[in-house]
Amino acid sequence: MSMNEELQEVLGGSSVFRRRLRSVDDMTLMIKQGLPFQSLLALSIRTQVDVNKMGRILMIPARTLARRRKERRLTAAESDRLMRLARVFSRAIEVFGNSEKAAGWLNEPNRLLRNAAPIDILDTDIGVHSVETILGRIEYGVFS
Repeated sequence: MSMNEELQEVLGGSSVFRRRLRSVDDMTLMIKQGLPFQSLLALSIRTQVDVNKMGRILMIPARTLARRRKERRLTAAESDRLMRLARVFSRAIEVFGNSEKAAGWLNEPNRLLRNAAPIDILDTDIGVHSVETILGRIEYGVFS
């Protein structure tokens, strides 16, 4: 499965997107147009993170999140942050073998992150980098 297909799948698959995103250009265009709000809900379920916490991770205030739900679309900036989170989750699935184990790992405190859960630091690019580094270490068998 290609990276685009994996990302589309963790964001809800064809039932959310109504078309196949075949290339990076397709993904880029979709992000710029704004991802469907349903993709946020799908990732929330897959990661076992409630929607309000997902909104905080994506830096979307509660009232704005409610408005996006009504509008049924995220902004380009919100979509970009959601895609970043989906990319990390896809990587965790790749490392741990399935979405349940990946979600469990993302939600558990990690010593290398000063006992923060990986999901809690994914609100910044540097946090994403730290989590991706730990996933790489786990993949290669380095004590993490």
